[in-house]
Amino acid sequence: MAGRWKLLILALYLCLIMGQSDLSKSDCPIGYNDGEKPCIDIDECEVDVDYPDEVGPCGEDTTCHNTIGSYYCRCADGYSSSTGAGTSATCTDINECLKDKDICGLNAKCFNTIPHYSCICDNGFISTTGVESFLHGDNVTCRDIDECQEGDACGQNAACVNTPGSFHCFCNAGFGLQSGRSNFSGSQERCEDICMIDRTICGNGTCHRGASGHSCACHAGFTNYGNKRSRCTALNCDVFKVMNNLQEFPVAHDLMMQLEKSCLNLTESENPTELDGEDTLKRLLSAIDKLLSGGAFNHNRKVSTFLYVVENTLRFISAFIKPPGTTKSSTHTELELLVEKGEDLPKGAVTLSSKQARLDIRLETAAGDPSYYPGFTTVSLLSYANLEDSADGFFGGMKAQANQSFELNSKVVTVSVSNRNTSRLKEPVTLTFYHLKQTDTNNHTCVFWDASEEGGSWSPRGCTVVESKPEYTVCSCNHLSSFAVLMVLYDMEDTFELQLITWVGLSLSLICLFVCILTFSLIRSIKSPRTTIHLHLCICLFIATVIFLAGISRTESRVGCAVVAGLLHFFYLAAFCWMCLEGIQLFRMVVLVFNTNFKTLYMMAGGYGVPAVIVGVSALANAEGYGTKKHCWLNLEFIWGFFGPACVIIVVNIFFFLITVWKLAQKFSSLNPDFDNLQKIKAFTITAVAQLTLLGTMWIFGCFQFEEGTIVMSYLFTIFGSFQGVMIFVMHCLFSKQVREEYGHILSRCCAPWKKSYSNLSYSHTSKAHASKSSQDTGESRI
Repeated sequence: MAGRWKLLILALYLCLIMGQSDLSKSDCPIGYNDGEKPCIDIDECEVDVDYPDEVGPCGEDTTCHNTIGSYYCRCADGYSSSTGAGTSATCTDINECLKDKDICGLNAKCFNTIPHYSCICDNGFISTTGVESFLHGDNVTCRDIDECQEGDACGQNAACVNTPGSFHCFCNAGFGLQSGRSNFSGSQERCEDICMIDRTICGNGTCHRGASGHSCACHAGFTNYGNKRSRCTALNCDVFKVMNNLQEFPVAHDLMMQLEKSCLNLTESENPTELDGEDTLKRLLSAIDKLLSGGAFNHNRKVSTFLYVVENTLRFISAFIKPPGTTKSSTHTELELLVEKGEDLPKGAVTLSSKQARLDIRLETAAGDPSYYPGFTTVSLLSYANLEDSADGFFGGMKAQANQSFELNSKVVTVSVSNRNTSRLKEPVTLTFYHLKQTDTNNHTCVFWDASEEGGSWSPRGCTVVESKPEYTVCSCNHLSSFAVLMVLYDMEDTFELQLITWVGLSLSLICLFVCILTFSLIRSIKSPRTTIHLHLCICLFIATVIFLAGISRTESRVGCAVVAGLLHFFYLAAFCWMCLEGIQLFRMVVLVFNTNFKTLYMMAGGYGVPAVIVGVSALANAEGYGTKKHCWLNLEFIWGFFGPACVIIVVNIFFFLITVWKLAQKFSSLNPDFDNLQKIKAFTITAVAQLTLLGTMWIFGCFQFEEGTIVMSYLFTIFGSFQGVMIFVMHCLFSKQVREEYGHILSRCCAPWKKSYSNLSYSHTSKAHASKSSQDTGESRI
């Protein structure tokens, strides 16, 4: 059996070898059939009708092209091949939408398909031929569909506005959307009565819908300032009642009464009368001019009240100014006022400026909380021409370092906005101040007026310096009020030398004044009306010096410091009054030739009564003027309460002395036989003039202490003031021959009692008293 299989396999193998030998002997080339002659080309691309879905020799997405003896392949339309034409190819689809982005034209989108693409119009557009899709070469474009013409697109209570590819619906007046949006499209929302949608649209008022929109009828105690479509907000008229009763500013009484009446009309009347904002604003600026033209307020509480009145009144009046606002200026003010009105909260940055300052603020900050938006926004910048004279010196809110002081170096400005909650702003405001004095130093501080600080004071809280140049300073503040720029000053470095001179000079003056008091009160031989004047002059200066040394720097107690300042004020003025009496006494002796002297009561009334009246009136008028932060003396704003009377006394004495010297010269020229009396009057005049020159010169140097660069004047003032007791002792005692002789007798009694008996001393004393009797009227010998 096995042998048979082997024979069969061998026979088959021989047959195969013989068949191959026959094929190799075919005469037709490749690509032709092996039938009868001639050879016929084989169509490789021909599809078998029995298998129509069979993939040809080129594969998918291709076309087969037969050639004589062969064939080649190409990618079908819409496909591409990286290998090119050939017997086989790998074809991929062409994305025409990426290849040519503008293939579909405007308002249409391209969608790639296999093997081609299609163009479809955007939403809101339709093809010009009505077909849904098209190709680039079909000459088809997309046009807008006007939805507003196709039925009721927006529904009732709304207006339709067509837009390219879409449309918008806007609610009619008095209607709105639940979402709060301003417009809508489609059918997702519908316009409804705005009074029903937002029941808080009128705030504290009743909403009514009309043909022109909604209107708000405010409840009692609330107002919308005559803007019927605005929210009703609370209006506190009590502020005007308080301002109406201000005794400090009677000039603003009528204006405050009008504002109170207008405020009550807005809150109580169903049909309020609108306030004339322009006219009321003019009246406000006129009242400010009258207040500022009256001079400095001299009290921080008055400054606080003034700024409070202006800020609240300006906020109230601004609501009645028509947009876009106004700009006004007067003698003492400069105002720029911006007004924005409308239902929508305003946005954006604005700038207000004057000659002395500039304000940069955002309208959102000025408007405040949107939920309480009253339908208007106001911003005002008010600059004062001379308020710095009243507000300078109140620096209790400043944390001064050693030897440091402050001075206003800009105009004071008030910033007022419609937003009532300005104590803490979300976004700070920027203020630019132009300096009153240009300086190369950057020692400037941005401050605001804090009425809660000891009745009113400048404070840097919430304000920072952004930039400081010699000409200006830029400030950033997170609250609103009245603002200014302070210049930081530093005290002189020579204070030790000045203090040393003061203490040494005043100590010597006390000793000399004490000797003068003993001399004029105990030595009977020289007693006269003139020595009485000298005695009280020395007493006043002695007491003033003791008080100065003991209490000039005791500022711990406000009341105690004020008492010290008042006593110094009294005794220094009394010294000047006794000087004036001396000039009048000299005038009576030389010009009027009266032998009678002043009565003691009259001299006391003139020497102590007049200064007592001046100090009493000054204390009643401005008790706060006594005592400063560093010294128990008069405030700079009140210093003329002393310098004024002192200057008057000096002028009066100079007048009397000039007439006296002129009359005295006439008497000398006539060779009056009473030569001794003339000589005494001459000595009297010389010492009186010298005394006036001494005290007057000292206080003249004191006046220059209020200017800049006064180091020389400070030394002169300190020297003359400290040693005035020594100079009075030299003039009235050492330069007097009679006093010197009395000093000699006293010394001889004390130092050499054994050389003279008691009787001789008494005799000598009596003789000397008779010898000097002719000079008792003047109490002065020749110098």
